[in-house]
Amino acid sequence: MKTLPSYKDIKKQFRLSKKIGQFFMPAAFINDSEDEIQKLEKLIKQHNIGSLCFFHSRASAATNYEGKKEVIFNAESIHTLKSLIRRYQKASEYPLLIAIDAEWGLAMRIENTPHYPYAITLGAIQKQNELIFEVGKNIAQDCKFAGIHWNLAPCIDINNNPNNPVIGYRSFGENKEQVAEKALAFVKGTNQAGVLTSIKHFPGHGDTDTDSHLGLPLINKSKEELIANELYPFQKLIDEGVDSVMVGHLSVPALSNGKKIASSISKDIIKGLLRNQMGFKGIVISDALNMHAISKNYPTKGELEWMAFDAGNDILCFAEHIKEGIETIQKNANTSQIEESFKRIWQLKESVFCSKNLKENEQLELSQNDPLNKIIAEKSISLLHGSDEIIANFRKTNFCTLTLKRYKDQDNSNILANLKTMTLDVAKEDHILLLITPPQEKPVDNFGFLKEEIDFINHLIIEKNIVVYVFGNPYFFSLLNFKKTLATVAVYQDFKVFQDTAARHFLGDLKVSGKLPVTV
Repeated sequence: MKTLPSYKDIKKQFRLSKKIGQFFMPAAFINDSEDEIQKLEKLIKQHNIGSLCFFHSRASAATNYEGKKEVIFNAESIHTLKSLIRRYQKASEYPLLIAIDAEWGLAMRIENTPHYPYAITLGAIQKQNELIFEVGKNIAQDCKFAGIHWNLAPCIDINNNPNNPVIGYRSFGENKEQVAEKALAFVKGTNQAGVLTSIKHFPGHGDTDTDSHLGLPLINKSKEELIANELYPFQKLIDEGVDSVMVGHLSVPALSNGKKIASSISKDIIKGLLRNQMGFKGIVISDALNMHAISKNYPTKGELEWMAFDAGNDILCFAEHIKEGIETIQKNANTSQIEESFKRIWQLKESVFCSKNLKENEQLELSQNDPLNKIIAEKSISLLHGSDEIIANFRKTNFCTLTLKRYKDQDNSNILANLKTMTLDVAKEDHILLLITPPQEKPVDNFGFLKEEIDFINHLIIEKNIVVYVFGNPYFFSLLNFKKTLATVAVYQDFKVFQDTAARHFLGDLKVSGKLPVTV
């Protein structure tokens, strides 16, 4: 690793364009063509780029968010990533900050890497926030193994909209105190392992029904309501000295003097609210600037990059027009404005690349996730309806077990044929243990189920004596008439250790201690 000069030594040596280059965090893709890799190496060299944010591939990135292109599986992605990081670091005159979204581990972006539970699962745990601390710490250790310095997590959005298409299971829940406490535990665990964090998506993406990857969400709440709820976790973590805040693409007129402008380019929201009123002194990073909520409105190259910087963002994530962005910022910004952001960024780099931290950051292998996930499974499993006694009595019946688990790319005709077979199989059954794994975590299109499948489940609930275990997003329960079951249990994840935990609970070997962190 190249040495990093101190801010004091470097501030007079860099010309303005070189300082501005540090503001840019272009996307880097683990599974990319050699031609594209060389283009990024050239970009790093030419423009003194300050940081990179890694994604799995171009097919999985923000502009392809709904999966219109096929994502190619690469079992060796982690090794490819490590090799690319070394290559890009070699291309840079000074050390690059390497970032990634790893909210539930490197598995969010990389095959065959440790997968930890979603935030909503952690939200079900009662009081034992030391488990969430360990999750943050383990994920950070995996980041270090890969050569990553910055986990762009956690989400501290309060998810109080069951139809939210993009946050949902990424949120710790709907209670502001719980969200703040659990997010702080995650941040502290991450920081203890020597990795940076970024709380997101300021000023709060929870109460939206529009995906900001595709359009600009509008939040029509009063400033008083937002301060009392959405902004509460942000203020709590800012007061604790969090490394950085990521600003989302949200239209919040109450916070921007009535203007329906995206928060990511709003001076009122970033400089006025976040900096001046809430007292945040650290790094402000934009959400990905190629997201359609904002990018489609600014076709002139460099214009959006300038607007985002002028609004108060220090780092411009997923900026696509770097040459033009540097030129426009240099043309329009005053020297002190540039120096303020450059100083913040360089001092953040100093905290990462000092010799003491580099020695501490040596990580030889990926974490073992099963032992921690097993404990989390035991502490999160939640009873929505019924009781352990009812389940114990159910076990004494001549029940049958029915499993609904499939993948969303199955052919609809086969799904309907299977459904017809299942209907015949259970026609004479009175007691059914129903195990459901929704095909997807997002609420779009009934969590991936056909309407006929949801109708089939609800028909069983009404006609039979049913005990239900659901291995997925608990908002799925909003589609079920679950209060008509004998008992309904939320298991949250479909990992094997969670399946084993559900079996132990059903057999009476484990008591429920989790609590649903959202209302359904």
